[in-house]
Parts: sequence; structure tokens; C-alpha cells
Amino acid sequence: MGIFIVLGIIAVLAIWLVAIYNGLVGFRNNRENAFADIDVQLKQRHDLIPQLLGAVKGYMEHERGTLEAITNARSRAMNAGTINEKIAAEQDLGAALKGLNIQVEAYPDLKASQNFMQLQTEISDIENKLAAVRRYFNAATKELNIAVQKFPNNIFAGMFGFKTEPMFDLGVAGREQMDVAPEIKF
Repeated sequence: MGIFIVLGIIAVLAIWLVAIYNGLVGFRNNRENAFADIDVQLKQRHDLIPQLLGAVKGYMEHERGTLEAITNARSRAMNAGTINEKIAAEQDLGAALKGLNIQVEAYPDLKASQNFMQLQTEISDIENKLAAVRRYFNAATKELNIAVQKFPNNIFAGMFGFKTEPMFDLGVAGREQMDVAPEIKF
């Protein structure tokens, strides 16, 4: 009789451990799926950037540093391997694109160009979609992080290779830009 109680306790503990593991796997896969949605939008953005730079080059030849920064950031973003590397590279690319938007303000002919306006609209649309899928990704990351940090999951998470993961946020440059008050000209 005692052996059945011990076997029953072991079976319950094994089922409980499997449930914890499967829950963590589900959260990790949900996060990876959320990043796949981001990847689709990033691919579209990466495809539009050369067209945008082509439209801008003729007008902004002396702004070569800005154009090179965008080209280099795009290359790093496209070659990033892991989710965390992609997050860092995309933060740099986003900051470089914001720098381009600031430079464009000085070129009224460029802002009036139909091709440029269409590309700006497409980039803006993609940026809005990226913001939505980043929110979903961050929610999935939050769920994973909570599951990894909760007791007793935290005991087993480390043994199974689960860890807290970073959010896809603005990054340092993005936060610094958010802290600067907008300049309004009349």
C-alpha cells in the first residue's frame, strides 16, 4: 500500500512538472510567433528603404552621413540572427530613419515629390503596423517572463533553459527623442 502512495505522489509530481514545462514551451512559442509577425513587417520596411533612399539621394547629396547611417543600419538589421540581435538592430534602424525625417524637413521640393510622398505613406503605414505587432510581441514576452519568474516555475525554468527575454522597446535613442519637446514653427 505504501509503495502505491509513493508511486502516486511521484506520478502527480511528474504530471505537474510536465505541465509547467509545456506551459513554458507554449509561452516561448507564442513569443516566437509574435516575432514572426514583426519579421514580416520588417521585411517590407527593408524592401522600401532602398526606394526611399533612391528618391532622396538627388535632393540630399550633401546629407551623405544620414543616408549611409540608414544603409548601414538596414544591413545590420537584415543580417541579425537572433531575436535579440534583430531587436537591437531594428532600434538603430528606426533611429536612423527618424534622422532622415528630420533632414527631409529642410527640402521642400523633396517633400512635394509624388514618389517620395508615396514612399513616405508606405513607410508610415508599415511603421504603424510594426507598432501594433510590437505591442503583441511585448505582450507575449511579458507572459513568458511572468511564467518564468513565477514560483514554482522559476525553479524549473532555469533547468529547462528558459529565461526572461527583452521587450521590443524604443531603445536608448528612441527614448531620448521622446524626451525632447517637439519644435513647432509657424
